[in-house]
Amino acid sequence: MSICVESYAKVGVGNYTAPSELFLGYIGRRYRMGVIDSAKKLSGKCDSLTKSILRQTSLAHVTNPLNYAWEYHESYLSQYSDLGAKTLLLGMNPGPYGMAQCGVPFGATEIARDFLNITGNYHDPEGRHPKRPIEGLDFERQEISGTRLWGLLRDIWKTPEEIHKNVFLVNHCPLLLLGETGKNITPDKISGNAVKKLLKACDDHLREVVIEMGITRVIGVGKYAEKRALLALKGLDVEITTCWHPSPASPLANRNDGADWRANVREILLAETS
Repeated sequence: MSICVESYAKVGVGNYTAPSELFLGYIGRRYRMGVIDSAKKLSGKCDSLTKSILRQTSLAHVTNPLNYAWEYHESYLSQYSDLGAKTLLLGMNPGPYGMAQCGVPFGATEIARDFLNITGNYHDPEGRHPKRPIEGLDFERQEISGTRLWGLLRDIWKTPEEIHKNVFLVNHCPLLLLGETGKNITPDKISGNAVKKLLKACDDHLREVVIEMGITRVIGVGKYAEKRALLALKGLDVEITTCWHPSPASPLANRNDGADWRANVREILLAETS
């Protein structure tokens, strides 16, 4: 589509908006709406597969933060998806104390509420685990992985805006997957026809986001995320690499009180965005 930006020269009396600024504003809005629409489409596909996933796997509870915490997620996308990031940090799926509460990839509620300025409402999801309540941004327990990752991003770039001029965060799969005891289950631990359809929908969403935002580098947070990116983005001119996962269950993330993990991720982030 061709846009004649010169036709937007005058705005009010004595005000002038440079054509380049108007054009960039238009592009930013287009990116933002495209990413939001892609997330809505993924959410609908996930909702349609939930019952089949429960029937075909050993999972006891499957809930969708893109549904019950949509306003939080949309707040993140609306504020930060159009700031120019060309590097994508790709996670695996939500944990019960992070994105499952606040709708932000790798989110910890304090980070989401007080640093990222996420706003909105949520509703209590049908089928949630009784031992894993959803309390939204008021949830007190902080997701360690999210606190570590967002804390490092804040150390490097200081403000949410500067972070998202450089990197944008997405989870490959948006679903919270829990066993009977409330244990968090990752997508690589389940299988079946419905799971194949789920992963295909997640791959398609990732590809759409990468194309829509003009992403040139994807950093898989952990090997599984890197593997999914390699499959989903085959044929695209996108550099794909990986960094260590910040999970407290990972020996690499805990080595030297986390100093080695921070050094690993910092080096990859700065190399990828320089």
